[in-house]
Amino acid sequence: MAHRALPSSRTGLRLFLDTADREAYARWLPTGLFHGVTTNPTILERSGLRSDLSVLAGLVETVLRYPVQEVQAQAWGTETRALVETGRALAAIDPRVVVKVPVTENGMRAVCEMHAFGIRTTVTAVYASHQALTAAAAGADYVAPYFGRINDAGRDGVAVMREMRAILATAGDGTRLLVASLRSADDAARLAAAGCDTFTFGTAVAEGLFADPDTTAAARAFEEAAAR
Repeated sequence: MAHRALPSSRTGLRLFLDTADREAYARWLPTGLFHGVTTNPTILERSGLRSDLSVLAGLVETVLRYPVQEVQAQAWGTETRALVETGRALAAIDPRVVVKVPVTENGMRAVCEMHAFGIRTTVTAVYASHQALTAAAAGADYVAPYFGRINDAGRDGVAVMREMRAILATAGDGTRLLVASLRSADDAARLAAAGCDTFTFGTAVAEGLFADPDTTAAARAFEEAAAR
């Protein structure tokens, strides 16, 4: 049986860039801010890419040229066997690949089977606190709730994230909360203040990490002073 691939520390801030856009990789990944990249079939489609092993292999190769530690790629197939087969093929691309699987019954069966092959997993498409318990029971490395969509459904996303953090702390098996579907840098800041430390977001939120008119004005003043 294979060993679990490249285990890493469970503590400390982790930011992931949620895109399949190579231009975004070239801009943001060299900053050194990002622990890795996350993708799924919807994100691939937005960039004109198919959910195909050769396509994913090329994408993983591109991402890992940058200073990142993980690439998260989603398995596809509604049945457990199909999810396991695509998950194993994705994991075989590189040991730094983490396989994402939706939190369905077949998905959880697939997660448990993949762990027997040493494959790290993220349980995704999570909307409810009890699904964090499901992911922890399955031994997933990450559980990815959709914060923005939870708010869209009329629930208090911050409160749900707090519940999930408490559940994972009680479970105590190392499953990490990876907050997805962020709409702004302020979302990330509020959640960090509430104790969350792992986030995935797109380029608009990445832009927002630096966006403040007072900072822009101060930086301009520094350069003007340096030039005088």
